[in-house]
Amino acid sequence: MTLALETTDLKVQLRMEKRWFTVCDLHRLAPGRGVAALLPDGRQVAVFRDRSDRLYAIDNRDPFTGAAVLSRGLTGSHQGRPFVASPLLKQRFELETGQCLDDESVRVPTYDVRSV
Repeated sequence: MTLALETTDLKVQLRMEKRWFTVCDLHRLAPGRGVAALLPDGRQVAVFRDRSDRLYAIDNRDPFTGAAVLSRGLTGSHQGRPFVASPLLKQRFELETGQCLDDESVRVPTYDVRSV
């Protein structure tokens, strides 16, 4: 059996102030894995696609270490809330809100994301 790679013309876009910025082709996002993208202003964003094809985008910088690594974290869910766990110290960040599930005083920025 031969598996065909998913190919579409859909793009992943983030809202940047008043306009949408194209980050990558949708087929480049493997479900359950993240990718890092460099924004025009120099920030990095971590973009995720879950197994239900929902898209999420959060800041790529781990606030506990300062390293830009959240795109490489493991994804999962806790009480129905999707999260990514930092690959360094393992703190979990909710993908919808950026809230740290292990320390309520910490949150990472989130971005509106869509596929078009």
